[in-house]
Amino acid sequence: MYDYIKGQVTRVTPEYIVLETAQIGYQLFTPNPYAFRASQAEQHIYVHMAVREDAHTLYGFTSLEQREMFRKLIQVSGIGPKGALAILASGSPMHVIQAIEMEDEAFLVKFPGVGKKTARQMILDLKGKLGALMDVVELPSTEDELPLFGVNPSRHELDEAMLALTALGYSEKELAKVKPQLEENGNLTTTDDYMKQALKVLLNMK
Repeated sequence: MYDYIKGQVTRVTPEYIVLETAQIGYQLFTPNPYAFRASQAEQHIYVHMAVREDAHTLYGFTSLEQREMFRKLIQVSGIGPKGALAILASGSPMHVIQAIEMEDEAFLVKFPGVGKKTARQMILDLKGKLGALMDVVELPSTEDELPLFGVNPSRHELDEAMLALTALGYSEKELAKVKPQLEENGNLTTTDDYMKQALKVLLNMK
């Protein structure tokens, strides 16, 4: 199996990125495609390959810890790869780990596709088994924290973020509630900025 792939990101879409290496373009589904930028610079992306009868799918991650958390999540009954990506898209795996360890079902049910039964299953399956990840998981630095207020947003980047959130499983109703706040937030200039702020608001709304 693949552990990681080094190459150039040639395309970024709301659902996946394309990583080219040795003249082959690999389609990688990621928690937040807009955390990547199309660039000629070589990028190192950790991967997980899921094999089914009808498809071989590659998932890409910015860090080893993010990939290992993804692998833990998809072992839980009721959570598939898409659900795991939506959980990791929040950008704070440590918050998910803490919620599991503290049996905080109210936090876990904020993610798309996670109801009370699945949240309980996450706690039953993963509590006490994430110690190594708690030691090494990367938390965002203060510079990476979501910006607050500033210039008018770019419509194109905002629309891209809305499409990516839809791909993760958030409903039109949920996005309709958060979109006005994003439009009024002046410091958001990139699709990744919009994604991070939208996820922060969504997790605080429910």
